[in-house]
Amino acid sequence: MASSSSSSSITTTPTRLWRRAAAAVKDQRSIYLARISRRRGFRLPDLETAVIKATSHDDRSVDYKNAQRVFAWARTSPAFLKPLMSALSRRMERTRSWVVALKGLMLLHGMFCSRAPALRTIGRLPFDLSSFADRSPKNRGFSAFVRAYFAFLDQRSAYLSQNHYDNAVCGEGVPVELALKRLQRWQFLLDLLIQIRPYGDGFNVGLVREAMDCVVVEIFEVYGGICNGIARHLTGILVSGRENAVTALRILQKSTSQGARLSAYFELCRSMGVLNATEFPKVERVAEEDIQDLKRMVYGDPLPSHDDDGFVEDEEVGRGKRVGEDSKEFLSTIVTDKWVTFEDEPVRGGPVVVAALEKVQRGTRDQC
Repeated sequence: MASSSSSSSITTTPTRLWRRAAAAVKDQRSIYLARISRRRGFRLPDLETAVIKATSHDDRSVDYKNAQRVFAWARTSPAFLKPLMSALSRRMERTRSWVVALKGLMLLHGMFCSRAPALRTIGRLPFDLSSFADRSPKNRGFSAFVRAYFAFLDQRSAYLSQNHYDNAVCGEGVPVELALKRLQRWQFLLDLLIQIRPYGDGFNVGLVREAMDCVVVEIFEVYGGICNGIARHLTGILVSGRENAVTALRILQKSTSQGARLSAYFELCRSMGVLNATEFPKVERVAEEDIQDLKRMVYGDPLPSHDDDGFVEDEEVGRGKRVGEDSKEFLSTIVTDKWVTFEDEPVRGGPVVVAALEKVQRGTRDQC
């Protein structure tokens, strides 16, 4: 069985060895029951066996071979989606092991990154790990990590389905209101991503670091999509109505605060040795004075003159006049010059991470 070892500084004790042996027996029993089960309904023995092997109790390695088999099934035909989600849901609902739960979430994350069309219709996930707790109180930090990871994937799946529905209704032309709503959705997803972080011994566990690699690659896409969406939709927003302009201002303010949190988050990732975090470029933020200028433009207050950059106050803006080309050009400068540019960098990791990277490099971002 092809697998990849994940280094860990946790000391191996007789008790830990006993638990690993007992967990291996559990996995073998589950595999045996899956193989003798009838091929009926939403149960496919071979598929279920691959899911069990890819989500084993072994915290030292990940079975990449069977993970790849699961991804291949997900891409092959929509007919495999229900058996696959059914097998994964049973595995997730029955476990009280943070290792099994985390591997299951990483497997699901890789399925999303594989771009299987059928996954766009799932909606909320068919299992619930929002109150997950490992059987051992000593592993509460790992349990919190699992809950945070689940919260992101659950919302990601829901938003993916909503975007799929919106695209079917709107066709190629996306209204400004919908574009802004999508940006707000993905900003919320970014908030959830930033909450995924290890606690206690989790900093030293290879499996957790590999999951963090997946999270970092996801941030590449989500944050990059937000920046691209802002540059695409906000430059002309001031002439599309006051309500849209107010929403756009909130989005820009939110992005500025998220940029600060992202910088701190990636410093944390680098300190714990998350390889992909070393490739993330410096996050640039819009200056507060530019935000204040935009706020005055949106709410109709007079703008101060800027003799140093040639921007001259338009007195008619203060009387409620629509912002003209000068204001549009000013906003365009802010949202295009201040955002980070994503280069093609070598991203390291297993098939889950690679699948996520390929999705980013294709540039097919549904959110914007």
